[in-house]
Amino acid sequence: MSEPVIADRLPIVLELEPGTYWWCACGRSQNQPFCDGSHAGTGIEPMKFEVDEKRRRAYCRCKHSGEGPFCDGSHKDLE
Repeated sequence: MSEPVIADRLPIVLELEPGTYWWCACGRSQNQPFCDGSHAGTGIEPMKFEVDEKRRRAYCRCKHSGEGPFCDGSHKDLE
């Protein structure tokens, strides 16, 4: 399995409608923070997550968050 690419060192704040989403865990997607299939062959799979109600959240783009698709501040510790 390869290491994820840092898509951006800052999260993106989005207000999503209720539904099912796939968060890009590899960092290669051109549709950050969502998966576009660019992970093929990397051994890194996207993470499925559900949004139950419309709400603003910060979504991770550094791909090092311990909170799945949500930013936990890990980008502050990257070199």
